[in-house]
Amino acid sequence: MLNIQNLHISVDSTEVVKGIDLTINAGEIHAIMGPNGSGKSTLVSALMGHPAYTITSGSVKFDGKDLLAMAPHERAQAGLFLAFQYPKEIAGVTLRSFLFAAYNAQMGARNPDAKKVSPIKFKKFLEEKMKELDMDSAFAERFVNQGFSGGEKKKAEVLQMQILEPTMALLDETDSGLDVDALKVVAEGVNSMRSDAFSGLIVTHYARILGYITPDHVHVMVDGKIVESGGAEFAHQLEKEGYVKYGISGVGGRKFDSAALQ
Repeated sequence: MLNIQNLHISVDSTEVVKGIDLTINAGEIHAIMGPNGSGKSTLVSALMGHPAYTITSGSVKFDGKDLLAMAPHERAQAGLFLAFQYPKEIAGVTLRSFLFAAYNAQMGARNPDAKKVSPIKFKKFLEEKMKELDMDSAFAERFVNQGFSGGEKKKAEVLQMQILEPTMALLDETDSGLDVDALKVVAEGVNSMRSDAFSGLIVTHYARILGYITPDHVHVMVDGKIVESGGAEFAHQLEKEGYVKYGISGVGGRKFDSAALQ
């Protein structure tokens, strides 16, 4: 599904990602962990086509196609999705209108012969998805993310993912700022997407979310490079040892929530 070879990424002429090799097969969930400044968010933002990040060398194949040759909207239409670490507010646009337009655009790109869904059918579809995420349907009539709490913004990101049905989701610290109840709901939303046709890359500081979303592979990223990889049990090892052996004190500044890993 995703094949990254020797990827180098710079921000304002400073190299942040320094040669990443990563392969994610269809149906797999991978997690990248690491301290602040290691390049995790830079990686996923660049994969989505954020203009602030410059890919200086390397290649990325997404579902067999050259991802780097695509514009950001083409990457989205091809099935790539990014859940932002800090979701933006969009004044004057309701969540329902935003998702209705995005859904019809995505479905139309995937199947040009498909008819656009009606507002009435979409309303029912949206409200069903919101109920699954324990979101009040009234949020659909509010401007995108305006006045939303941190947890509500993250739920709205997962809602977008469920509505748009990507083949690969990049989740950039979706667990940050969530209490345990919200974390469980968000994790259940991600788990509901799991199938042989869906893959995911979770970026996180802590192993807490990995207690609810079991990854197939866990990677540690330090100073722009993946320095070690392992299976789901690798998160338990990191919970005990931290990043000390990589020259980093602690794990993102605090210990893992070991109870969530049981």
